[in-house]
Amino acid sequence: MKTISVIVPCFNEQESINIYYDAMTKVKEAANKFKFEYWFIDDGSKDKTYSILKDLQKTHSDEVHFISFSRNFGKEAALYAGLNEVTGDYIAVMDVDLQDPPEMLPEMFDLLEAKEYDCVGTARMDREGENKIISFFSDSFYKLINKMSQTKIIPGARDYRLMTRQMVEAIKSMTEYNRFSKGIFSWVGFKTKYLPYKNRERVAGKTSWNFWKLLKYAVTGIVDFSEGPLMFATWMGTIFSITSVFAIIAIIIRKIVNPLSSVNGWASIVSIILLIGGIQLLSIGILGEYIGKIFLEVKKRPIYIVKDKK
Repeated sequence: MKTISVIVPCFNEQESINIYYDAMTKVKEAANKFKFEYWFIDDGSKDKTYSILKDLQKTHSDEVHFISFSRNFGKEAALYAGLNEVTGDYIAVMDVDLQDPPEMLPEMFDLLEAKEYDCVGTARMDREGENKIISFFSDSFYKLINKMSQTKIIPGARDYRLMTRQMVEAIKSMTEYNRFSKGIFSWVGFKTKYLPYKNRERVAGKTSWNFWKLLKYAVTGIVDFSEGPLMFATWMGTIFSITSVFAIIAIIIRKIVNPLSSVNGWASIVSIILLIGGIQLLSIGILGEYIGKIFLEVKKRPIYIVKDKK
């Protein structure tokens, strides 16, 4: 019987852990064709997540393992930590809140067993029950990044997927500090099939994601997998430089033709200065975002620090 290693990032998820484990156990028993190896990653939780994971590991030491970080390093670090520890034949990435349907795993397993695909991912068909503003910006993000980047991401794609070990080894070889898993999963290639499903509510607890965290995550994805913002800054600088040359020529010609002409409209001049200044600051900000990512990469800090592991 083959083993599925399941990576489960946890941040303040004390209400969800046991519910999740019970749901996964039912799926395993019903399918009766694979066994699980769990790697729960406690991402610096402030609640009882760590103690609950310790108790769960003691009770089910044959299949449950956990890693506890020294502080909160983020979901991307938790995923990478799990990938470095798994030993199973296939590797799954799941959220502990059961928004990722466990009952899809048998179908995903069968598709990989057929040897036609290297990865079976999931994509939400709708965003029912989700904040309308977040849904709008999320949909806009997928459209934007797919236009700007050669690395295409399926709209609505989740981190929830089942992968072969070969694909996981390729992902582990990407050791960058700034990580955007949806982009990494796509960038490494391999043949992937996406299964659609309807959006689900959390079974317990509250999400730690908010609009600003999601926005920051989206910016990371765009910067990590696209040079589009740099091209935008370059083209805006080029357009305004050419425009200014023509404006200077026009002013010189007007002065030669009509020496007595005076330049009125200081308000329009101030507006133009403010516009150009704004474009310059925007371009500097874009450059700063890329330079900041380079700064973090060259320091070679660890992606995460382990406090405890079982």
